[in-house]
Amino acid sequence: MASRARVRAPELIGAGGWLNTGGSDLSLADLRGRIVILDFWTFCCVNCLHVLDELRELEEKHRDTVVIVGVHSPKFVHEAEHQAVVDATERYEVRHPVLDDPDLATWKQYAVRAWPTLVVIDPEGYVVAQHAGEGHAHAIERLVEELEAAHEAKGTLRRGAGPYVEPEPVPGDLRFPGKVVQLPGGNLLVSDSTRHALVELAPDGETVVRRIGSGERGLADGDARTARFNEPQGLALLPAGPDGGQRVVVADTVNHALRTFDPATGTVETIAGTGRQWWQGAPTSGPAREVDLSSPWDVAYFADRLWIAMAGVHQLWTYDPVAGTVRAAAGTTNEGLVDGPAEQAWFAQPSGLAATADRLWIADSETSALRYVERDPEAGGVADAVDASKTADGADAFVVRTAVGTGLFDFGHRDGPAEQALFQHPLGVTALRDGSVAVSDTYNKALRRYDPATGEVSTLATDLREPSGAVLVGDDIVVVESARHRLTRLKLPEEAVRVESVAHRTRRAATEVAPGTLRLDVVFQAPTGQKLDTRYGPSTRLLVSATPPELLADGAGAGADLSRELRLADGVSEGVLHVSAMAASCDDAPDIAYPACHVHQQDWGVPIRVTPAGADRLPLVLAGLDAE
Repeated sequence: MASRARVRAPELIGAGGWLNTGGSDLSLADLRGRIVILDFWTFCCVNCLHVLDELRELEEKHRDTVVIVGVHSPKFVHEAEHQAVVDATERYEVRHPVLDDPDLATWKQYAVRAWPTLVVIDPEGYVVAQHAGEGHAHAIERLVEELEAAHEAKGTLRRGAGPYVEPEPVPGDLRFPGKVVQLPGGNLLVSDSTRHALVELAPDGETVVRRIGSGERGLADGDARTARFNEPQGLALLPAGPDGGQRVVVADTVNHALRTFDPATGTVETIAGTGRQWWQGAPTSGPAREVDLSSPWDVAYFADRLWIAMAGVHQLWTYDPVAGTVRAAAGTTNEGLVDGPAEQAWFAQPSGLAATADRLWIADSETSALRYVERDPEAGGVADAVDASKTADGADAFVVRTAVGTGLFDFGHRDGPAEQALFQHPLGVTALRDGSVAVSDTYNKALRRYDPATGEVSTLATDLREPSGAVLVGDDIVVVESARHRLTRLKLPEEAVRVESVAHRTRRAATEVAPGTLRLDVVFQAPTGQKLDTRYGPSTRLLVSATPPELLADGAGAGADLSRELRLADGVSEGVLHVSAMAASCDDAPDIAYPACHVHQQDWGVPIRVTPAGADRLPLVLAGLDAE
């Protein structure tokens, strides 16, 4: 333990104050004697939600020695609103203290560069480790056990109940509902995400007909009473079967699975996913029950298959209900906004889908964009558009295009021509009968409309609390007001609502770098008792790109080395470096034939500004501490 760097942990400060503490403020002095894990998160970030789930077991197992503190550090303007943080803390069942830091004060004190980032502080108040991204729960578990033993021996470990105070439960039929679909009989089916269930409502959208699911987190098939879900979101009807019945597919998000619900029998069945989260290197196609998925957020039936918004890996996948198979259909897993052939496109947490005859519309939440998939008429190079949309091996070829949106760090509420219109983290999209689409513009608290015929964006309704999905019912549109815990029925207006235009950039400050050569170092130290796994080739991977691409004169692309010399192009003064790093480590135990292995992974989008006084090195900590 003496070899660890002795860096005193900065104090915890946040203008929004503390949640889950019964109204008390906390300081590091209050936590002395405990092992403290700071979880820098923001509730828009699906990777942050993955880490919340990764930490649940550790949090319960070491509750008498470990205090996890969530430091909420917003990306979007809406996330800086205190009530939104209060809602998110309940929505995702965060059962530890949360510091609301809307100005990123503590983020800056700890030099954090990515969501999510975990910082471990020992019982004497020193920083001993930092981890960015996902897959670190095992490493932190080992470190916690090491710290417990060392500080128990020194007499500096304090055991006992932590500062978490559970809020009072709130009654109601729905709690943070996610998506809605209309059943063939006219009733409405809603994913009651925070209560891990589905709720069937009468056509009035208020009267409960039945609940489906026990209400406890879990992955269990069965009848409406015994089945279990884990934060379900998207819903879609499959085509009618031979008996004329239609099953509903459920995107069971935190279970990383697709489930079906049969309204006629009340039966829930798993049709895709293993219950495990997909990691880089895992299969991307195959029998649906044998392939891992990652946070499926929405589903829609398009082009004779079910499409899946795979928010956890920034891709679209498909499920073939006839063959019972899944496969990655669009996206590279890189996070960003890049159009083109489906297999080359980039997405950023696609979270809403809606199908028309010729397009699959996508609410691409982290780029605040409205995008779509359509068959690629140029793929085959023949005259007939239907035949041309086939690749050489006969498979369908698709292309991805953007209707509204520019990238990861531009957002706001601006109507008008699509090329300058702005959304803010939309989670849902609904096809309208006139060929336009309604966008659940979640963080703008609005329902927006995009008309492909005119290329115009308008606002249909405002004062909606985190709308996350909607469905057409007759001449009305029924909107899921997630943070109001209800469905809201609206008449589609003939005229748009007038809204004052506003544009935003991310609250995160740009990193100043010097022109010319920039050394990129991804810091990774294998956890105690582990080593890099090189049995099957390189155990690390680094992928670098930039927005705009012209920012990098040299250094873009993939490689195995976690350090790289980048050369910034002359004449480009700012942009975003996209860095994706992965490292695989295994237990260092020669006597074990099949040692346990763990994947550590993170994607960074680093805004940079080129200035003569800037740094010539950019360190990004994947795991460990930066020694330089």
